[in-house]
Amino acid sequence: MTIPTYELNDGRSIPAIGFGTYPLRGSEAVDAVVSAVEVGYRLIDTAVNYDNEESVGEALRQCGVPREELFVTSKLPGRHHGYDEAITSVQGSLDRLGLDYLDLHLIHWPNPSVDRYVEAWRALVELRSRGLVRSIGVSNFTRAHLDRIIADTGVTPAVNQIELHPAFPQVGMRASNAELGVLTEAWSPLGKRAAPYGEPAVVAAAARVGVTPAQVILRWHVEIGSVPIPKSATPARQAENLDVFSFSLTADEVAAITALGRPDGRLFGGDPDVHEEM
Repeated sequence: MTIPTYELNDGRSIPAIGFGTYPLRGSEAVDAVVSAVEVGYRLIDTAVNYDNEESVGEALRQCGVPREELFVTSKLPGRHHGYDEAITSVQGSLDRLGLDYLDLHLIHWPNPSVDRYVEAWRALVELRSRGLVRSIGVSNFTRAHLDRIIADTGVTPAVNQIELHPAFPQVGMRASNAELGVLTEAWSPLGKRAAPYGEPAVVAAAARVGVTPAQVILRWHVEIGSVPIPKSATPARQAENLDVFSFSLTADEVAAITALGRPDGRLFGGDPDVHEEM
């Protein structure tokens, strides 16, 4: 299966869907990533705080796919936001993964109480210039955070990875990212523990196309221009989640799924691996 790609604002390309690895660890993570690559994923997403970079690296060595065909992302934790600390942190990620470079490295979140994310961004800009990171971006940043690092460095993030699913469609943040030329990636793309598989808008679209509700939601991400990063350790489910490019949704179906968004936004409580960085 050939996965479509998006062109980033730095001229590089990123697969239109990825494989998330949180909270997989140890042999489970190795097996899951090997399986994901075998079924066709090329974008693999990890992070320092997932505590699985070594396992992901082992899987990438086992999978048999040439390094240049893989797109590996990791993330800088909030506790490493000083300039020197960030440089050291990224080198640590490379060592644990056993890689010479990362395709994308993100600031995992702005850690506003510490307020050193601008220093961290300067470090990523430097690491990109050294070739240790090909593309650089952020995660869980607001428009104000983005504006500040762009004003400081003149460098716009290639990606902003945010919580994004039908209950939290992030219409405003997606528009801000698009205005700045930043690609939106989606963590928790299916909606975590309360995925809206039974919602009439999702059920009707799935019945019309002949796919599962999960595939409809992932296709919704494709239709709105975000890169979903679903997580599953089951090969059959991995393959199902990847198979979202052989059908499309109508504009009305996309609008109906987007309308499932709730005023309280983070309905499912946010991302635990983000909060442990406080």
